[in-house]
Amino acid sequence: MLKCVAIDDEPLALRQLTAYIAKIPYLELVATCRDALEAQQLLSRRAVDLIFVDINMPDLSGVDFVRSLVDRPMVIFTTAYSEYAVEGFKLDAVDYLLKPFGFADFSRSAAKAYSLYELRHNQRPAPEAESEAVPKDKEYLSVKADYKVSLVRIADIVYLESEGEYVRLHLADGSTITTLFRLKNMETTLPAEQFMRVHRSYIVNLRCIKSYVRGRIFLSDTEYVPIGEMYKEAFQRYIDTNFKNI
Repeated sequence: MLKCVAIDDEPLALRQLTAYIAKIPYLELVATCRDALEAQQLLSRRAVDLIFVDINMPDLSGVDFVRSLVDRPMVIFTTAYSEYAVEGFKLDAVDYLLKPFGFADFSRSAAKAYSLYELRHNQRPAPEAESEAVPKDKEYLSVKADYKVSLVRIADIVYLESEGEYVRLHLADGSTITTLFRLKNMETTLPAEQFMRVHRSYIVNLRCIKSYVRGRIFLSDTEYVPIGEMYKEAFQRYIDTNFKNI
């Protein structure tokens, strides 16, 4: 059960959040707040797992409020202004809901928060608020990019490439998705039996490897990634364990 707080200066928006939270079986609403200052006082007295917070509020914006938190819970931003999305993602928000949003979008965001909570606490998967809230087979990642959330089939990820604070996903159809996410965090999210870090800047889908030679892993006849010196031994061990040499 995730203990959560809803923060919004608009009464109608706050009522909507309250109603949506009540429909999700793994969310427990412990308080609602009309502004960030009230929320600051509340969170100084008790810990919660998740906050739903509007960005555009008087006195103290949702972004500045989140920045001010020392022990920061998971955050889902809600706002009518899409230009704030990038700023929200820089604060490692779980998600960003653009008003007006419906229950389906809300439930998907809530499920993402529970999945992250589950990952951190090694708990059971989130129960579904609606059949469409979470992919049943758990074969997808939800990826935030270009002011939207895309569901990416894990098996379709050929390799991942670090670009500073961003990760570029290279997919089987030749397309790419770039998201604000560190490669080391992505490494813990992906199934270890299927993905391996082979370089400080690359993770490969082991099932997509075509060949390897001289410090390079080929994922097609022309596309390859380098093998970092510190990763060569682990990669060779994987090859020796899983394949017979002839």
